[in-house]
Amino acid sequence: MNIIISGKNIDITPGLRSAVESKIGKLEKYFAPDTEVQVTMSVEKERQKIEVTIPVKGNMIRSEQVSNDMYVSIDLVEEVIERQLKKYKNKIVTKQQSAEAFSKAFLENDYTDEETIKIVRTKQVDVKPMYPEDACIQMELSGHDFYVFYNAEVDKVCVVYKRKGNTYGLIEPELG
Repeated sequence: MNIIISGKNIDITPGLRSAVESKIGKLEKYFAPDTEVQVTMSVEKERQKIEVTIPVKGNMIRSEQVSNDMYVSIDLVEEVIERQLKKYKNKIVTKQQSAEAFSKAFLENDYTDEETIKIVRTKQVDVKPMYPEDACIQMELSGHDFYVFYNAEVDKVCVVYKRKGNTYGLIEPELG
Protein backbone atom coordinates (compact mmCIF):
# COMPACT_ATOMS: atom_id res chain seq x y z
CA MET A 1 0.00 0.00 0.00
CA ASN A 2 1.17 3.48 -0.83
CA ILE A 3 0.08 5.91 1.91
CA ILE A 4 0.13 9.58 0.92
CA ILE A 5 -0.14 11.87 3.96
CA SER A 6 -0.91 15.59 3.78
CA GLY A 7 -1.85 18.21 6.33
CA LYS A 8 -3.93 21.36 6.54
CA ASN A 9 -3.09 23.73 9.41
CA ILE A 10 -0.91 20.99 10.93
CA ASP A 11 2.71 19.89 10.66
CA ILE A 12 3.00 16.17 9.97
CA THR A 13 5.45 15.24 12.70
CA PRO A 14 7.40 11.98 12.57
CA GLY A 15 5.18 10.72 15.42
CA LEU A 16 1.97 11.44 13.50
CA ARG A 17 3.40 9.94 10.31
CA SER A 18 4.42 6.82 12.21
CA ALA A 19 0.99 6.51 13.88
CA VAL A 20 -0.81 6.84 10.52
CA GLU A 21 1.49 4.37 8.77
CA SER A 22 1.12 1.91 11.64
CA LYS A 23 -2.69 2.10 11.94
CA ILE A 24 -3.56 2.47 8.25
CA GLY A 25 -0.87 -0.10 7.47
CA LYS A 26 -3.05 -2.66 9.27
CA LEU A 27 -5.47 -2.34 6.34
CA GLU A 28 -2.76 -3.59 3.97
CA LYS A 29 -4.02 -7.16 4.40
CA TYR A 30 -7.23 -6.17 2.58
CA PHE A 31 -5.75 -4.49 -0.49
CA ALA A 32 -3.48 -5.19 -3.43
CA PRO A 33 0.11 -3.92 -2.93
CA ASP A 34 -0.26 -1.07 -5.45
CA THR A 35 -3.31 0.46 -3.70
CA GLU A 36 -2.97 4.18 -3.04
CA VAL A 37 -4.35 5.60 0.22
CA GLN A 38 -4.92 9.35 0.59
CA VAL A 39 -4.71 10.61 4.19
CA THR A 40 -5.43 14.23 5.03
CA MET A 41 -5.08 15.55 8.56
CA SER A 42 -6.36 18.96 9.58
CA VAL A 43 -6.87 21.08 12.66
CA GLU A 44 -9.64 23.64 13.15
CA LYS A 45 -9.79 25.11 16.66
CA GLU A 46 -10.10 22.05 18.94
CA ARG A 47 -11.11 19.69 16.11
CA GLN A 48 -8.45 17.19 15.08
CA LYS A 49 -9.72 15.66 11.82
CA ILE A 50 -8.40 12.85 9.66
CA GLU A 51 -9.83 11.87 6.28
CA VAL A 52 -8.84 8.61 4.60
CA THR A 53 -9.81 7.89 1.00
CA ILE A 54 -9.04 4.64 -0.77
CA PRO A 55 -10.10 4.58 -4.41
CA VAL A 56 -10.64 1.08 -5.76
CA LYS A 57 -11.95 0.38 -9.21
CA GLY A 58 -15.60 1.38 -9.32
CA ASN A 59 -15.79 2.26 -5.61
CA MET A 60 -14.54 4.73 -3.05
CA ILE A 61 -13.81 3.64 0.51
CA ARG A 62 -13.74 6.68 2.75
CA SER A 63 -13.90 7.67 6.39
CA GLU A 64 -13.59 10.97 8.20
CA GLN A 65 -13.13 11.11 11.97
CA VAL A 66 -12.92 14.08 14.31
CA SER A 67 -11.89 14.26 17.95
CA ASN A 68 -9.90 16.56 20.22
CA ASP A 69 -6.81 14.32 19.84
CA MET A 70 -5.33 13.41 16.45
CA TYR A 71 -4.12 10.02 17.71
CA VAL A 72 -7.68 9.14 18.78
CA SER A 73 -8.94 10.22 15.34
CA ILE A 74 -6.34 7.98 13.67
CA ASP A 75 -7.45 5.00 15.77
CA LEU A 76 -11.13 5.65 14.98
CA VAL A 77 -10.64 6.03 11.23
CA GLU A 78 -8.82 2.70 10.95
CA GLU A 79 -11.55 0.89 12.90
CA VAL A 80 -14.33 2.41 10.77
CA ILE A 81 -12.68 1.50 7.45
CA GLU A 82 -12.02 -2.07 8.61
CA ARG A 83 -15.66 -2.39 9.71
CA GLN A 84 -16.85 -0.99 6.35
CA LEU A 85 -14.71 -3.46 4.43
CA LYS A 86 -16.00 -6.45 6.37
CA LYS A 87 -19.61 -5.28 6.29
CA TYR A 88 -19.77 -4.52 2.57
CA LYS A 89 -17.25 -7.05 1.23
CA ASN A 90 -19.78 -8.97 -0.84
CA LYS A 91 -21.23 -5.75 -2.24
CA ILE A 92 -18.01 -3.97 -3.22
CA VAL A 93 -16.12 -6.95 -4.57
CA THR A 94 -17.40 -8.37 -7.83
CA LYS A 95 -15.29 -10.60 -9.98
CA GLN A 96 -15.80 -8.45 -13.07
CA GLN A 97 -15.33 -5.08 -11.43
CA SER A 98 -12.82 -4.65 -8.63
CA ALA A 99 -11.52 -7.95 -7.33
CA GLU A 100 -7.97 -7.14 -8.45
CA ALA A 101 -7.93 -4.14 -6.09
CA PHE A 102 -8.15 -6.41 -3.03
CA SER A 103 -5.79 -8.98 -1.54
CA LYS A 104 -6.41 -12.66 -2.14
CA ALA A 105 -6.75 -13.32 1.61
CA PHE A 106 -9.51 -10.70 1.92
CA LEU A 107 -11.39 -12.11 -1.07
CA GLU A 108 -11.22 -15.66 0.27
CA ASN A 109 -12.32 -14.75 3.79
CA ASP A 110 -16.05 -14.87 4.38
CA TYR A 111 -17.48 -12.02 6.41
CA THR A 112 -21.09 -12.20 7.45
CA ASP A 113 -23.28 -9.17 6.94
CA GLU A 114 -24.21 -7.87 10.37
CA GLU A 115 -26.87 -5.69 8.84
CA THR A 116 -28.45 -5.83 5.44
CA ILE A 117 -29.45 -2.72 3.58
CA LYS A 118 -33.20 -2.49 3.55
CA ILE A 119 -35.15 0.18 1.70
CA VAL A 120 -38.23 0.87 3.79
CA ARG A 121 -39.78 3.71 1.80
CA THR A 122 -39.91 4.79 -1.81
CA LYS A 123 -40.83 8.35 -2.68
CA GLN A 124 -41.71 9.75 -6.07
CA VAL A 125 -40.86 13.38 -6.73
CA ASP A 126 -41.50 15.81 -9.53
CA VAL A 127 -38.14 16.83 -10.97
CA LYS A 128 -38.45 20.41 -12.14
CA PRO A 129 -35.92 22.37 -14.19
CA MET A 130 -34.24 24.98 -11.99
CA TYR A 131 -30.89 26.50 -11.15
CA PRO A 132 -28.73 25.08 -8.33
CA GLU A 133 -29.30 28.15 -6.14
CA ASP A 134 -33.08 27.68 -6.46
CA ALA A 135 -32.67 23.99 -5.59
CA CYS A 136 -30.81 25.00 -2.40
CA ILE A 137 -33.74 27.21 -1.42
CA GLN A 138 -36.18 24.35 -2.09
CA MET A 139 -34.00 22.02 -0.01
CA GLU A 140 -34.05 24.47 2.90
CA LEU A 141 -37.84 24.85 2.60
CA SER A 142 -38.30 21.07 2.62
CA GLY A 143 -36.08 20.62 5.70
CA HIS A 144 -33.94 17.91 4.04
CA ASP A 145 -30.16 17.65 3.74
CA PHE A 146 -30.29 17.10 -0.03
CA TYR A 147 -32.55 17.92 -2.98
CA VAL A 148 -32.87 16.22 -6.37
CA PHE A 149 -33.62 18.54 -9.29
CA TYR A 150 -33.23 18.92 -13.05
CA ASN A 151 -30.37 21.38 -13.53
CA ALA A 152 -31.42 23.93 -16.16
CA GLU A 153 -27.77 24.95 -16.67
CA VAL A 154 -26.44 21.53 -17.69
CA ASP A 155 -29.63 19.64 -18.67
CA LYS A 156 -29.05 16.83 -16.15
CA VAL A 157 -30.64 15.51 -13.01
CA CYS A 158 -28.43 16.74 -10.17
CA VAL A 159 -28.38 16.84 -6.39
CA VAL A 160 -27.61 19.71 -4.04
CA TYR A 161 -26.70 18.86 -0.47
CA LYS A 162 -25.86 20.54 2.82
CA ARG A 163 -22.23 20.47 3.89
CA LYS A 164 -20.66 21.19 7.24
CA GLY A 165 -20.24 24.88 7.97
CA ASN A 166 -23.52 25.96 6.35
CA THR A 167 -22.23 25.51 2.82
CA TYR A 168 -23.73 23.58 -0.07
CA GLY A 169 -22.49 20.98 -2.51
CA LEU A 170 -23.65 20.10 -6.02
CA ILE A 171 -23.46 16.62 -7.53
CA GLU A 172 -23.49 16.51 -11.32
CA PRO A 173 -23.50 12.86 -12.42
CA GLU A 174 -21.29 11.58 -15.23
CA LEU A 175 -21.87 8.24 -16.86
CA GLY A 176 -18.79 6.09 -16.85
